[in-house]
Amino acid sequence: MTPTLHRRIRTARGFIFDMDGTIALGDASSAGHKALPGAVDLLAQLRRNGTPFRVFTNGTGKPPAVYAAGLRKAGFDLEDHEMMTPSTSAAIWFAAKGIKRVRVLGNDGVAAPLIEKGIEVIGPSEKASDVEAVYTGWFREFTFPDLEAACQSIWDGAILTTASHVPFFAAAGGRAIGASFAINTMITSLTGKRAKVLGKPSRIAFDTARESMGLPRSAAKEMVVVGDDPALEMEMANKAGAVSIGTKTGMMTPDLVRTLPARQSVDWLLDGLSDLTDLISA
Repeated sequence: MTPTLHRRIRTARGFIFDMDGTIALGDASSAGHKALPGAVDLLAQLRRNGTPFRVFTNGTGKPPAVYAAGLRKAGFDLEDHEMMTPSTSAAIWFAAKGIKRVRVLGNDGVAAPLIEKGIEVIGPSEKASDVEAVYTGWFREFTFPDLEAACQSIWDGAILTTASHVPFFAAAGGRAIGASFAINTMITSLTGKRAKVLGKPSRIAFDTARESMGLPRSAAKEMVVVGDDPALEMEMANKAGAVSIGTKTGMMTPDLVRTLPARQSVDWLLDGLSDLTDLISA
C-alpha cells in the first residue's frame, strides 16, 4: 500500500459498505443475515472514531429499517438511517425529477421508500394511465401479466428504471440470481428500452449516501467504498474518485481482480476486514 492510499483511508470522511458478501451473508431468499468475521468490530471502530458510515445493499427485498434490524440482531451497532437500499436513492431521484406515479415491479421492500417520499406507487399489473416510470427490484413473484403491464406503460411513454442490473449476488449457499436483472432483460427485449440504474454502481446511489452523511460533493475523493463486487462497489467508487476496497468474502477473488477493467479496479483487496480495522484504529 502506498503512503498516499494509507493516508486517504485513515483520514476518510465517510465509508460506504456493501452488505451481502462484505459485512454479512444472507440466504438466497433474503430471509436473514449473519455477520462475517471482523465486520462488527470494524463498524464499531468507525463509531468510536466518529467517522460516519452507511451500509448500502443493492437488495430491495426488505425496507431499509428491516435490514437494519436484522443486522442489529446479527450484532451490528447500526441505526435505521445508516441502512440504505436502491429504493432509498430511487425515491430521492424520482422526487427530484418531479416523477409522481411509478409502477413498481417489486415487493413491499421495493416500494416502501417511494411511498414514504410521497410517490404514488402503482402495482405490478394494476391497470393505470399516466404512469411516468417503471421501477424494478426484488420480485420473485413476477408474472406474465406484470410483464404485459410494465411494457404497456413503457410503450405509453414511461421510463424504465431499476434498483439493480447485475445477474448475481453473494449468498450463504453461493451466488444467487438477481431478480431485477432477469425482469429488466425481458422488458428490454420487448420494448428496446434499457433500464436506468438507480442503485449501485450509479453516481445517484453514491451521492445519496454521501449527502445522507452530511458530506459535500467535494468530499467524494475523501470517501471509501468497501464491497465484494467489482461491477457494483468498485465501479461506483471509481466513478466518484473514492477509494475502492475489495473483500474476498463474496464475488471477488485475486484472480478476478487481475483481469478487471480500469473502471472496476481495486485500490486494496483485503485479506480480512480486521486489516481495515487495524489501519483505522492505529
